Amino acid sequence: MTGGILVIGLRYGRGGGDGRPAAELTYGKTTELMDRFARKHGTFICRKLLDGCDLATEEGRKQFKDNDLANKICAPCVQTVADILEEILSEARS
Repeated sequence: MTGGILVIGLRYGRGGGDGRPAAELTYGKTTELMDRFARKHGTFICRKLLDGCDLATEEGRKQFKDNDLANKICAPCVQTVADILEEILSEARS
């Protein structure tokens, strides 16, 4: 999700000389990304996606590795963000 937000920020920015309308467009696109992701996965909060696995702890990192959560959870989530971004960015070109 963070990478997707960065891409939107790079694409739409904060408007520079355009001021508030450009910033609002960026915020709107960010909200769209987050909402669409949450509709598909139930949330965009990492710990909830990982069913409570706390990556800030050694135990959580072990659980993450032992249960192959990078492939089972993270990879599909990254793919979802990429798919949504592709749609958002292509809509802007239309």
